[in-house]
Amino acid sequence: MISILKEYPQMFVTSLISVSLALALPASSPTLKKLPDGPTVIAHRGASGYLPEHTLEAYAMAHAMNAHYIEPDLVLTKDGELVALHDRTLDTTTNVKEIYPTRAREDGRYYAIDFTVTELKKLEVTERFRLETGELYFKNRFPKNFKVGQTIPTLREIIHFVRGLNISSGKVTGIYAELKNPSWHAEQGGRIERTFLEILNSENVKPEDGLFIIQCFEHETLRKLRNEYQTKLPLVQLIGDNLEVYGWMTKPEGLKDIATYADGVGPTYDLIIDKETGGVLDENLFVKTAHELGLKVHPYTLRSDSLPKWASSFDQLVQKLFVEVGVDGAFTDQTDKLIQSLRQLKKL
Repeated sequence: MISILKEYPQMFVTSLISVSLALALPASSPTLKKLPDGPTVIAHRGASGYLPEHTLEAYAMAHAMNAHYIEPDLVLTKDGELVALHDRTLDTTTNVKEIYPTRAREDGRYYAIDFTVTELKKLEVTERFRLETGELYFKNRFPKNFKVGQTIPTLREIIHFVRGLNISSGKVTGIYAELKNPSWHAEQGGRIERTFLEILNSENVKPEDGLFIIQCFEHETLRKLRNEYQTKLPLVQLIGDNLEVYGWMTKPEGLKDIATYADGVGPTYDLIIDKETGGVLDENLFVKTAHELGLKVHPYTLRSDSLPKWASSFDQLVQKLFVEVGVDGAFTDQTDKLIQSLRQLKKL
């Protein structure tokens, strides 16, 4: 894939415009790989280190910072649309308690799937805060009490927004979407995978565009997408730190299984680097095995304001992952700082 950090030839821009705002590469491009080569910078929930996560404003800032991809997490609404929220609940990133004080479930939480898009649009998105105390998770990020009218975007809006920014800027930024809690949504009567693909189809998003990636923690969902729905979109298996659930995915046989349905893996970087000492775990066997199987490795989440104990700086964290370990990309809350670090390492 052509890096967005390089100057594009006029023919590329012309081709981009000719598909009427489609997320597509020119027809003369060589055969695309499933996932891009070279360091890939993924804006985790947008520029979430600077603006409230999963807002169009945060996505715009990440795009301006030259992220290769923005990452929206997607959940279902009551009326069958997909909106960008990290949680299936609303009460730690919006003012839902103020606007709909009687709409909580028996557990006291407010769930997106109980609201229509029209109702959700009445909420204001704020910086993430703790449910118990109201304090920000990251105290020096965008102040919670600053009300600036940021709302929850739908997937359709995100697609249109990124298409428009790609056209107006001449850059190419993709969408690296996570399907949140598919099994839970199924219990609620929703089918998040089918809804997602239907929306992409209605918005004329094609696999050959090379600019849309699907990620999920639930391997059954990714298998269904590949085998039942036969999607040709790139798939990435996310891997959490709960070894009782995800431990099998970190073993050679598990990675071999993942390679039958996915194109990459997205592990928490604590599975690669010892969180106490900073030592490379298993002598980099995880990454080495993944690469031998043709899987790209995109760990999460690099935060300059939440460093691991062993790292004295964000640059040290980046150097460890991209030079010593050899990962292919990473999710970050601070796109600009990751790009700066990679440039200093001459990786971009």
